[in-house]
Amino acid sequence: MYNGLEGFLIPYMDLSLIGWIAVGTFVGLYVGAIPGLSVTMAVSLLISFTFSWDVNPALAVMVGIFTGGVYGGARSGILLNIPGAPAAVASCFDGYPLAKMGMAGEAMGLSTTAAVVGNFFGLLVLALFAPIIANLAILFQPRDYFLLAFMGLFLVGSLSEGSMLKSFITAAFGILIGLIGMDPSTGQGRMTFGNGYLLGGINFIIVMIGTFGISEALVQLQTKVEPVKQRITRVTPKVDEILKNIFLIFRGSTIGMIVGALPGTGGDIAALIAYDHAKRTVKNPYPKPFGQGAYQGLIAPECAANAAIGGAFIPMMTLGIPGDSVTAVLIGALIIHGLRPGPMLMREQPHFFWFVVGSLVLANVFLYIFGMTGIRLFSRIVEIPKAIIIPIIVVLTIIGGYSIQNSLADIYWMILFGILGYFMKQYKYPVSAMVLGVILSPIIDSNFRRGVALEHGSVLKFFQGFFTHPIPIILLLIMVATAFVSSPYYEKVRKIIKKEAAV
Repeated sequence: MYNGLEGFLIPYMDLSLIGWIAVGTFVGLYVGAIPGLSVTMAVSLLISFTFSWDVNPALAVMVGIFTGGVYGGARSGILLNIPGAPAAVASCFDGYPLAKMGMAGEAMGLSTTAAVVGNFFGLLVLALFAPIIANLAILFQPRDYFLLAFMGLFLVGSLSEGSMLKSFITAAFGILIGLIGMDPSTGQGRMTFGNGYLLGGINFIIVMIGTFGISEALVQLQTKVEPVKQRITRVTPKVDEILKNIFLIFRGSTIGMIVGALPGTGGDIAALIAYDHAKRTVKNPYPKPFGQGAYQGLIAPECAANAAIGGAFIPMMTLGIPGDSVTAVLIGALIIHGLRPGPMLMREQPHFFWFVVGSLVLANVFLYIFGMTGIRLFSRIVEIPKAIIIPIIVVLTIIGGYSIQNSLADIYWMILFGILGYFMKQYKYPVSAMVLGVILSPIIDSNFRRGVALEHGSVLKFFQGFFTHPIPIILLLIMVATAFVSSPYYEKVRKIIKKEAAV
């Protein structure tokens, strides 16, 4: 107990560590807001700079960047409809409509508060239940991850813009895009048409910033709407607004923590699942319906995406297994500094685990401070005339796209997907469903291959396992329940039950 408390207090008793956490959070927040400049990239670059540092300051600045970067993507999503990170895709659905209503400041204040609350929830679970949840996460087999990702495809119902068929078409197209490249099992080119440039596949971030960023610029050029004057009366959400949605915050944070604790997943999937959950469970969204500017459509994904941070550290610290791409890089950084995350580290050096928890808590405090300051200034971005803001959007997306792999081919793909996204928006095909397909495609593919390999190449045994093990049975029941709730029969059954109860 003493070691735990001592480790937790280390970052609070050293001014230099407090400073590094603050710098990391600030940099992460604004790097995350630039499309294409991912948190993983920022943490990777830091390894080379912090190679000769002591482990505590090196980890402190990386934890800060991780915390700030996950939230930062929502800022550009709310203001420009361009998610700075995959985890912010769901925040665009209602955040941007709120900005177009003149409520950008309120939307950013709400998203910051939801992010901080969700983050604290994830850290609380990390501190209290890390070993238990890690033992649960390790029970997941490839077939369970396959089902979890496949369950994510049910989210297209929430992303549809009037036509479910259009959502499924775009999601299927996104899955095909995600399969382009080298087959992970055979090493053969897949849907490359003999083109060597396609062997590396098409980065999903390129697809994301093309379909959201470039297409949005083209759409804005077509319309003649004047810049929206923002009503900046207050940026701190009202207490009663938070209390009214407290159960949604709890449910969204729980989803984020659980999904974040599953190796190979992350805040992007957690945010989409939480948004879908909010859309299905909230009967009276305010101030407008989902997709048109609902507070609940911003609260749920922000809570989930940031609660996934604490979740991602659970398998990393207790089992030495990365929860997402950022914690995979962090494991590499710790090994460089002579530490090996896992059960032995938890047993022999528990103070180090608590140092990470303490640093994450402090980074979350700075996230609220930096997130709430500057909102009034940032809200004016929406008021900038199109002749100025559209070229800036295009330049930022091109810089962000090029910086991912320093490849001109990525720029061409980004422009191509931008044009495709423009036409999809014109004909009411949801671009978010395509991005969802691209994100889930490699998860579905890799876990299907691994699951079949574990069954000695038998596809039949792989699918039979869905009905003979408890975890896939639970996931299947959730999928059936989700499909039923989305169907017209659900309302009929609900009315019948209400009528019976009244009698």
